[in-house]
Amino acid sequence: MGTYMALVDVTDETVQNVQDLATIWGDLNGDIEALGGELLEAYAILGEHDFLVVFEADGRDGAFQTSVSIERYGLDTQTMEIIPVEDLGGLVQDI
Repeated sequence: MGTYMALVDVTDETVQNVQDLATIWGDLNGDIEALGGELLEAYAILGEHDFLVVFEADGRDGAFQTSVSIERYGLDTQTMEIIPVEDLGGLVQDI
């Protein structure tokens, strides 16, 4: 399983209040679990984007499916794989 983050923006006019968003997060969590992943964290963001969602997915295909699932709710995503800093040493080989 890989860990991914999605910067999420509300793009649908049907999402107009906090109650709408609360409903979406519950449905979204179920969708991620149905795809074999897990929603780890979700944060509201002040700034250029509206939300940050951190999730686990089964590889690139699972991350893509999760992003598509998020976008079905009128949300736009920019999804990236994230790697813990402590794991970076294992990625670098001596030259």
